[in-house]
Amino acid sequence: MHHLHSGLQRLLATTVFNLFQSELQCVKEELSSSARPLVELRGISKRYGELLANDAVDLAIRPGEIHALLGENGAGKSTLVKILYGVVEPSAGEIQWEGRPVTIASPVEARALGIGMVFQHFSLFDELTVAENIAVALSDDWTLDAVRARLGDISHSYGLALEADRAVWTLSAGERQRIEIVRCLLQGPRLLILDEPTSVLTPQEAEHLFLTLDKLSAEGVSILYISHKLEEVRRLCQTATILRAGKNVASIDPRAHSAREIAALMVGNEVGGVRSTAPHVPKGEMLTVDSLSLPTGSLHGVALSSIDLAAHAGEVVGIAGIAGNGQSELFAALSGERPTDRNDAIIIAGHPCGAAGIDARRRLGAAFVPEERLGHAAAPTHRLSENTLISHAAAEVSRSGFILLRAARRLARAIVQSFDVRMPEADPQARKLSGGNLQKFVIGREMIRNPAVLVVDQPTWGVDAGAARLIRQALVDLATAGSAVIVISQDLDELFEIADRMAVIHQGRLSPMKPVSEWTKESVGLEMLGVAENSGEAVHAL
Repeated sequence: MHHLHSGLQRLLATTVFNLFQSELQCVKEELSSSARPLVELRGISKRYGELLANDAVDLAIRPGEIHALLGENGAGKSTLVKILYGVVEPSAGEIQWEGRPVTIASPVEARALGIGMVFQHFSLFDELTVAENIAVALSDDWTLDAVRARLGDISHSYGLALEADRAVWTLSAGERQRIEIVRCLLQGPRLLILDEPTSVLTPQEAEHLFLTLDKLSAEGVSILYISHKLEEVRRLCQTATILRAGKNVASIDPRAHSAREIAALMVGNEVGGVRSTAPHVPKGEMLTVDSLSLPTGSLHGVALSSIDLAAHAGEVVGIAGIAGNGQSELFAALSGERPTDRNDAIIIAGHPCGAAGIDARRRLGAAFVPEERLGHAAAPTHRLSENTLISHAAAEVSRSGFILLRAARRLARAIVQSFDVRMPEADPQARKLSGGNLQKFVIGREMIRNPAVLVVDQPTWGVDAGAARLIRQALVDLATAGSAVIVISQDLDELFEIADRMAVIHQGRLSPMKPVSEWTKESVGLEMLGVAENSGEAVHAL
């Protein structure tokens, strides 16, 4: 009886606590919604020649609010954030800070107001320590000892564990991001801008970040959150401003809308999921990798160790992992950018080709899409028709000897039409396309050949919802038609949506390949961290 009574007491206490927390959250949101905005953008416009990047945009962020900024690639998000952070000067409009007009002419002035920004691409010095990287971004008043002391305080307060004297090059992507966040927090920001903050994080690291942001919000720090991952926006943000073609088209509570509804607002029409017209039935092996090992190719590269991989005709194989764990090295080995000593280490369509280069592998029916669009996949100052020759000339040489530029122009037009590539002019230079449109062109250029094997690295990196859906559907359709598709991606949602089988790469080693149905996001995350599931090490890592 006593145990029953104690149990009821605990249940009652838990219920009261949960109700209190719920009421506290409601009161906090009511206070936030009634408070004067910390920062308000009124009628902000920015014109670049004929292009109107921002068109009379209004945006208000209140104290303690986590506010999402959403939109397709080219919608005007980056321009708006650069204006707020003092990188770009607006053509028209006004910024108000705590109700008074301000001019933000530089990032220095933005930081003086209390605006901090964590960019998608980290700006850290690999050879310096954590403390040294933080110190170089602060004023001369900060000594290294003072940085170490405050680093310890902030790391403890917000759960952002960092070792002050660790060299940055030894850290994971998640730890590097913590440095950027702590660097901002040491400046006492009142508004924190985060650009695609979870793009290089494991699910566990992302959840840890969300808890940190929740705590900052509870302390009154406002957060402007930019992301293409709509489910995390729905979990984290109280308000979302949606831009389309430079205009503010909606301001909503993302928690009250589905991810599909939000995506439809972003692109202007319904965004469906990826569908396969027929179940994928794996057939013969089109790509075989046998005990592939490669030493590091650069000072901070990752060595590949005993990689085994098989991809069959008619399936999508996913390779997950945190950035910097050997993905680039694996792509270079598969594509022939880094030939191996053993010819039988890589077999394409039954032909050993480990020692062969890219052109020879293309002639075997393979196609490759590297992570870096501009400079690696496409020559920036060359026109799209000329960029078509990059892969097609090598692939066709055995049949025709060469491809006339006229034929390349026709092929480029076919790619543009099939993959909805939006261009500022006919046959533009590659650098004139937005990132999402260039990615669609590069993937279309490889897929239009109907390759036997396609290896693509980060297919939808920084791509909006509409373009991502088109690319993923095209990859699934290619596998359905009988190709072997290998997708290297840091986006777990993407891999769970399109892959048939999946493995995880960590520090140059590949985990066993398993059907996607046998993975969970948690188990993938643990593999990405390099710890065994259900082990004490796994508990410690979390």
